[in-house]
Order: sequence, then structure tokens, then C-alpha cells
Amino acid sequence: MHAVEPLLQPQPSPPEQPAAWLAAFERDGLVVLPGYLAADLCHTLLQEVQQQAELTPAAIGRGQQRQHASDIRRDKTCWLDGRSVAQQRYMLELNAILCQLNRHFFLGLTGYECHFAHYQPGDFYRTHLDAFNQQASRQVTSVCYLNDVQDGGELVLYDAYDTELMRLPPRAGHLILFESSRFPHQVLPTRQDRFSIAGWFRRDDVLL
Repeated sequence: MHAVEPLLQPQPSPPEQPAAWLAAFERDGLVVLPGYLAADLCHTLLQEVQQQAELTPAAIGRGQQRQHASDIRRDKTCWLDGRSVAQQRYMLELNAILCQLNRHFFLGLTGYECHFAHYQPGDFYRTHLDAFNQQASRQVTSVCYLNDVQDGGELVLYDAYDTELMRLPPRAGHLILFESSRFPHQVLPTRQDRFSIAGWFRRDDVLL
């Protein structure tokens, strides 16, 4: 186990007023917050994941169905566990969003989990939903970019009819939130190293 460093207070709230992004999320089920993450925190988290020795090939599925499938996804991941001040700051920021989502939409969210994701040149993640077939505990998905990628690696969101809704190039500090069971999405092949934090706001008492 890694020692947890002293907890720091979170950085200021995103540049947009909460009411504005909450209204957008209520209307569309997704919202993009440009420059959400403070530059110093973004840089520190990027350095941390770049030096992370515990990144492992990501898997798909749950439980006995969990498997590695390089034809579906090729990123490497490592869960955030609060081992560093930077991780604690990030978790505080996202837990503040959890409280805002609960307060405004009565979602009953009970927790937040997230992992670093590293896509090397050529890596991708094919179209999928984040809410598993037998469990809808993941209610809202978050993606926070840690670096700029100029060539590939876009996050693409679709509607239920496979119509492309949004294509988001990686820009450091940008945060995307969307309903986990509503929007199929994929990460297009990247031609540069792409670093992000993928996370989920959970409600663990919900079953499909």
C-alpha cells in the first residue's frame, strides 16, 4: 500500500456557473466543460500517469465474463486510489460534481470511481455503452483529458440510432459528462500518446 499524503483542498470550481452546465446536462444528457481542471493539477496528474508502472491492459465485461479483447480495446489503465495529493484533489473535484448532480436531479448517486487511461499510438476503444447489460450502477460517465492530442484519439458519442452526436478531440483539462446508459461511444485510433481519466458516478442499488 502507498501512503496517502496530506489532503489538500480542491481548486476553484469550473469557469462555467454550475447552473449553466446543469441546465445543459438536463437538456441533453451530456455536457462538455472546457478547461475544467486547473492547469497545475492537470500537469501533475499527467506526470503521475506517465511515470505509473502499474498500468495494465484494460479488459471488458464483469465477473466471469471479464476478458481481454484487443480487437475491442487496447488502452492500459490503473485505478485512482488516493495515493497522492493530486489524486485526492481530483476526487474532491468530482465528488463536488456528484453532490451537484444529486442535489439537482435526485439521482441517488452513492460514489465515484475512476482510472487513468493511456492510449499509445494505434490504440482505440470500439463503440460501447458504459452501463453493463445486467447492472446499471454506472449512471453518469466522466472523461477528463490530461494532454492535447493533435492526431486522432477523439471521443465520439452516438445516439440510439448510431447517429454521431459529438466528436471531442483530446484537450488538456477538458471534462466531459454524459449519461452512461444513453450514449454509445468510442475512442478513435490515436497516433499520439493519449492520457485521460475515465470515471463513473455510481448508484449501487440499481438493477436493470
